[in-house]
Amino acid sequence: GNGSLYEAFLQGEADEEAILPIGSYASGRMHPTKVGATVGDPNEGQGSNNWVISGMRSMTGLPMLASDPHIAFASVSCWYEVHLQGRSFNVAGMTYVGIPAIIFGRNEHVAWGITNNICSLRDLYQEKINPDHPGHFLYDGEWEPAKEIIEEIRIRGEETIRKRICFSRNGPIVDDVLPAAARNTDPVSLKWLGAFPSGWLPAMQRMNSADSADEFKNALKGWQFPTWSAVFADVNDHIGYQSIGQIPVRNVWERGYRPGWDPEHQWAGLIPFEGMPNLVDPDRGWIATANNRPAGDDYPYPLSGTWSSGHRARRIRQMIEEKEKLSRQDFVRMQQDVLSLRAMKCVPKLLEALDGDSNDRRRQAIEHLRMWDCRMETDRVGASIFEGFFTQWSQAIANERFTGEVAALVSGAIGGLASELLAKDSLGWFQKVSRPLAILRAWDAALDDLSRRLGPDMSRWSWGNLHKINLRHILSGRGELSLLLDRGGVPVRGNGVTVCNTGHDPNWGASMGANYRMIVDFNETAGLWAVDAAGESGHPGSPHYCDQLKEWLDAKYHYLPLDRRRVSGMSRTKLRLRPKA
Repeated sequence: GNGSLYEAFLQGEADEEAILPIGSYASGRMHPTKVGATVGDPNEGQGSNNWVISGMRSMTGLPMLASDPHIAFASVSCWYEVHLQGRSFNVAGMTYVGIPAIIFGRNEHVAWGITNNICSLRDLYQEKINPDHPGHFLYDGEWEPAKEIIEEIRIRGEETIRKRICFSRNGPIVDDVLPAAARNTDPVSLKWLGAFPSGWLPAMQRMNSADSADEFKNALKGWQFPTWSAVFADVNDHIGYQSIGQIPVRNVWERGYRPGWDPEHQWAGLIPFEGMPNLVDPDRGWIATANNRPAGDDYPYPLSGTWSSGHRARRIRQMIEEKEKLSRQDFVRMQQDVLSLRAMKCVPKLLEALDGDSNDRRRQAIEHLRMWDCRMETDRVGASIFEGFFTQWSQAIANERFTGEVAALVSGAIGGLASELLAKDSLGWFQKVSRPLAILRAWDAALDDLSRRLGPDMSRWSWGNLHKINLRHILSGRGELSLLLDRGGVPVRGNGVTVCNTGHDPNWGASMGANYRMIVDFNETAGLWAVDAAGESGHPGSPHYCDQLKEWLDAKYHYLPLDRRRVSGMSRTKLRLRPKA
């Protein structure tokens, strides 16, 4: 679709908060729509923060770097903290289990952190089938034979599953995995950059061995997929940002299914490494990324992403700029910050919309909201009321234009539109009911939901009574295994748009967020400070199973040194793995 309603639906939240400063690119745009004209990320709690400051902004005169990835909380962490040392490398930090390189961390010369840069790396193509020969697809006026392969999926104790996969020139036919609302069409194929050689592992190994910020940046060349945002710093007081990966260049700029038979809709190559957003040693002395859009409207290439709201990035900027010099403890404070900029923007509009209501329950809740400082602390009643309302309000907005599964899906991705509609509806979005009535109904629905969950006494509606962290094991759904394997069930601060990030599930539990936090201070002996919400071990019998949760909740970090002698002095047990002769 097109038009004002379409653009309103696609608007991001705090979308003007880009990673690169305004004016970073002088060339004109190669695409007709703004870089940020995109629907928001439906998984608010799933993302990351990172930032870096140069010596001019640190109390010690040397760089500092912070990074915290946001993914699902679990009792068995997907992260594995490790120190790797060999003949040509000495590196420590956090990685995924099974990856032979450090994703977030440092070596003796360089430190780095990574966030997700959620750009468009795939296209769905509508295909035309030859009615006389169903195994052929139309392309450029000719019928091309489909390619078929048989995938075998072996399952222990069961028969092997054999699945036939059909390909057009654009990629595999994916009808079976499309949402129900998107089916009942001609075949749909998927072209995805992840299906091509990605180059990430060699690049990551080069990153781990880099001796300088410049060498680190150059190490990223050849990394094609996935797209991430890396910040980095070195011991010589150089800092930088590089958008990792590459993005397809499209001849025709439009959303939705593409005609698979039209050559004009084929990819015209990839944005070159040198053309991807990047920044080195900015005059302001800092760089921050938080899954926000990488560049402003002056960026020459179309990126098209489902970026998160810019609220986290804006709050990080505010905290960096409010002090002339920052310390490591300031970085800890920043990672623990729970001020909701969404609430700062929306609460005045909401109070104005509800002004003058005479209903006792509504007025009591309004007073709690009026007294709230917009911080998502566990003892704040206003936090629960606002979050409850914003969820109901977003659903009401989605229901005005969508139904069923589609409405449920988009309701979590329209924060920008929901915020704007609190003040006015100049576009005529609401047709079924008036905007003031929709606000009142969403307010009542939120109060009803909180009453059902926490009782009628509003003094008990604190955010911590509603929002608790649960570290669940993958097997906890089997009978009473959860009693043995799960941990948590305790109140937790933050929400999906705060820097201290704890996104919630439909029952308000903290299901995803900043489960690992890392800080590097180059003034200290080579090493880093970190904490994992779970623990190093995934074995329920280990003393290190979920043993860091309390420290994570209390903002206490442990030190991970690069000096082998310090490591040996701190170690308690040793496991030696020997290959079979």
